[in-house]
Amino acid sequence: MSDLLVSIRHAKTEDAAALSKVFDAAWREAYQGIIPGVALEKMLARRGTRWWRSTLSRGRPLAVLDIGQGIAGYASYGRCRDRALPAAGEIDELYLLPEYQGLGFGRRLFKAVCNDLRAREMNGIVLWALADNERACAFYEGLGGQGVARVEERIGGVLLAKIAYLFR
Repeated sequence: MSDLLVSIRHAKTEDAAALSKVFDAAWREAYQGIIPGVALEKMLARRGTRWWRSTLSRGRPLAVLDIGQGIAGYASYGRCRDRALPAAGEIDELYLLPEYQGLGFGRRLFKAVCNDLRAREMNGIVLWALADNERACAFYEGLGGQGVARVEERIGGVLLAKIAYLFR
């Protein structure tokens, strides 16, 4: 029997390679068949270790799900970037390695990030998801998110709908 030590903490620059790995695996699993193949590959190629080091130096909060043997997920968050939405906080990205999905880790990471945003007095939290990513939409709806906005964005020549989920 082995014990799995799970913690949620702020990312460090030495997490950059692991963050790149999580991003690559999670995006391949989530968006293959939704985002056109060439566009998806270009997006993945841009987000290597160097990109993550640079991102971590910018100061926007980034939490990681650390399972002891490495990083299994992350969430990027901060002040809401769209002033038209009724939210002070925003979760930009929340991704887990595919093998850690469906086990409750995403919910734990989400709650930890929401707690941090509320501690920073950012009540009302918004998060965007591609409408065609049914698994993500079901996850956010299951957490109590309510769709408050819908926009379309052209990605790789294809018009894709995005839904803004609001958490109060």
